[in-house]
Amino acid sequence: MTIDKNLLLASAELACMPALLSAKPSKARKAEPSRPNILFIMCDDMGYGDLACYGQPFISTPNIDRMAREGMRFTQAYAGSPVSAPSRAALMTGQHSGHSHVRGNKEYWSYDKTVRYGDNVDFAVVGQEPYDPAHKILPEMLKDRGYRTGLFGKWAGGYEGSPSTPDKRGIDEFYGYICQFQAHLYYPNFLNRYSRSMGDTAVTREVMTENIKHPMFGPGYFKRTQYSARIIHDKALEWIGKQDARHPFVGFLTYTLPHAELAQPDDKILEGYKKRFFVDKTWGGQEGSRYNAVEHTHAQFAGMITRLDAYVGEIMAKLKEKGLDKNTLVIFTSDNGPHEEGGADPAYFGRDGKLRGLKRQCYEGGIRVPFIAWWPGHVKAGTVSDLQFAFYDIMPTFCDLAGVKDFRKRYTNRALPGDGFDGLSIAPTLLGDTTAQKRHDHLYWEFHETDQIGVRRGDWKLVVVKGKPRLYDLAADLHEDHDVASKHPDIVGQLVDIIKKEHTDSPAFKVTLPY
Repeated sequence: MTIDKNLLLASAELACMPALLSAKPSKARKAEPSRPNILFIMCDDMGYGDLACYGQPFISTPNIDRMAREGMRFTQAYAGSPVSAPSRAALMTGQHSGHSHVRGNKEYWSYDKTVRYGDNVDFAVVGQEPYDPAHKILPEMLKDRGYRTGLFGKWAGGYEGSPSTPDKRGIDEFYGYICQFQAHLYYPNFLNRYSRSMGDTAVTREVMTENIKHPMFGPGYFKRTQYSARIIHDKALEWIGKQDARHPFVGFLTYTLPHAELAQPDDKILEGYKKRFFVDKTWGGQEGSRYNAVEHTHAQFAGMITRLDAYVGEIMAKLKEKGLDKNTLVIFTSDNGPHEEGGADPAYFGRDGKLRGLKRQCYEGGIRVPFIAWWPGHVKAGTVSDLQFAFYDIMPTFCDLAGVKDFRKRYTNRALPGDGFDGLSIAPTLLGDTTAQKRHDHLYWEFHETDQIGVRRGDWKLVVVKGKPRLYDLAADLHEDHDVASKHPDIVGQLVDIIKKEHTDSPAFKVTLPY
């Protein structure tokens, strides 16, 4: 099929989306950074090549592209894991997946305990494996430093009633999904809320009263009107609107877009893409995974990314409106690589950015993600960095910028065996001082569900699949097509030694060590 890419990007409907407001660089001498506000925008299952500024030819993302032009775009940034919960755990705990407690999507919902919303049966308790309450996480550290804290979107760090829900882990305001499985529905029966300002003492459920009038699966599902992505986004905007220059704040905006299911309002964004992807695909649905059947799968997916881009534009406009843009660091990234669930078609869009692998894999396509940093007057506009880092570096970075002194010494729990932090601050790179930037000797990932381990050291990449090591030279073979393990047994041995050093056993998340 031939598609006019220029027409796609020049769509009148898409051009009407709000543009990210430009912030002109100051001509005055650069001030030393002092406790910036932080907005960490993380979307769900966006591949390295899903944004126009990373080479995507079919999908319009003008606001995020402008972030890249006005900030720093990273080309070798990595998620914490190839799936959602452990990737978020790396961000929150500052530990890689060989050390962290949460290393997979362990679920706590059960068909044995259910409740009804109208005629719809749902789970009485939802969520995932909790973060270890004995290990401090990032929001708690920043709250100790006087930051106001908010999280809007997906939590995936504990189940309802567990020791690790937002109300117990340093979050002042939360709205979204406690449970990532619940987030498979964009028109859910309920969302979760914790609001100190509203007097909540624990995470509660907020029922979507209009949605529950209609079924969760089948054609009637699309009669539901309460679209979670927009509702959660509006809560985030409301929270940002309440902030001021006197109190630093950190917001984790963990959008579910563009994760399946492929469902959204049938508005100008979606209609514009339907016209352009004239020949499109359908998908029959999967009730057990909560993915409804869908027409126009390509249009739906493209529309989800452009819709997310519009939300980013609204966030930046809100910062400008409040006069907070000059002292707010904004990060945009994804929790892992692209999915092929719910009818998504990553091959069509080239979503891996010419990388091998998808979500759930330790190949580059499963873990290398887009990463953009924007902070006028501090992060130099139009810069591109090839620094190799991963999500477990975000904690020391934010602590560094927020003035949290000696966070390792302060927050390591000596009563917890093996407790500690794996990350290095990338603040020097963000602030333009690359000579002061410390670099990892290696990066590390493991994922039990597909029994994979990944190690990167320089341009060497070892992927262990069910115990078998495969070696790739990324400088010559970015797509990881040619296993050169037999030609470089010494390199394999060195990387296997790293695995033996970094891996700690986890009864709940077992992987096969290399043989």
